[in-house]
Amino acid sequence: MSVSIDQVMAALETVIDPEIHRPIVDLNMTSAEQVTIDGSTVTVEVLLTTAGCPLRTTINADIIKAVGAIEGVENVKVDMGVMSDEQKKALREKLNGGRPEREIPFAQPNSLTRVIAVTSGKGGVGKSSMTANLAAAMTQAGLKVGVMDADIYGFSIPRMLGVDHDPQVIDGMIIPPVGASGIKVMSIGMFVPDGQPVIWRGPMLHRALQQFLADVFWGDLDVLLIDMPPGTGDVAISIAQLLPNSEVLVVTTPQVAAAEVAERAGSIASQTQQKVIGVVENMSYLPQPDGSQLELFGSGGGASVSARLTAQLGYEVPLLAQVPLDIALREGGDAGRPVSLDGGPAASELVALATALGKTERGLAGRPLGVSPIKN
Repeated sequence: MSVSIDQVMAALETVIDPEIHRPIVDLNMTSAEQVTIDGSTVTVEVLLTTAGCPLRTTINADIIKAVGAIEGVENVKVDMGVMSDEQKKALREKLNGGRPEREIPFAQPNSLTRVIAVTSGKGGVGKSSMTANLAAAMTQAGLKVGVMDADIYGFSIPRMLGVDHDPQVIDGMIIPPVGASGIKVMSIGMFVPDGQPVIWRGPMLHRALQQFLADVFWGDLDVLLIDMPPGTGDVAISIAQLLPNSEVLVVTTPQVAAAEVAERAGSIASQTQQKVIGVVENMSYLPQPDGSQLELFGSGGGASVSARLTAQLGYEVPLLAQVPLDIALREGGDAGRPVSLDGGPAASELVALATALGKTERGLAGRPLGVSPIKN
């Protein structure tokens, strides 16, 4: 049985770029003119965005699998090339959807992506761990999630989400690497050498955040989680300016000292016009073999922050979760596989938190629906 070009192209339509999440045919990485059929051997030429594409092996294997499944095909060869500058520019324009440069898609009135800034009053309360695990739990629930690491000085999200390669750049557009469970990740940690500190002041911080939001191809996300630095400094102000529709999730521990500082981090929302959607109490207790709970860091911190922010802001700020101490949570962060993908005491609470937040949808008030009246 002879193999046709139409059969090969149909197979190639099923091959998805692992980072852009679009078919390689749709991205003009290959076409019918780049396919050669010689009896039972099919050769496919593929143009990558960069010669050092970190996922070229994955693309190669997916093409061989898809085309090799066609009846009559016994051998598949893949020739990897690199796009020209003109082709990269055309791809950027296609991905950009015709939007003006420097526009932040999540800040537009018609954006349906929910943006949640995960913040804390002080460091060391597990804010980044909560962000990474919440993102993973949301993807398990079927949501498309991105994580932006805005903790410029203390970035840790790439390790926690298992990102092991740098972003691709297509004609100035940054393609975010994909971490655990398919989460798109962007962090300044991908651009600085290991061990080198980031020494920036306010304007540089603002510019970096703006670039992460406007120059990165995030695609169609249901949720963008932002891992904020602790406190109420320049980054918190910039995020409020760049993403006026963003919401705030406050992380604290049961300890009174941490709760008092966390309260201040949440109360800034009254000045930035953001909404605080709730409080997460991390390290709430250590589960004991007999079923009891050992409260190593005291108790009541999360409830206190919830009550005080409710009184200050004039609307309910609920205590959404109390996440217990769990060795697996720490191990998962070091290994790049969030514990919420597996199971355990902490995972159960985080999955419940993701479910609660995932059910809360943004309203459509004030947004164009893309319809127009019919004229008789």
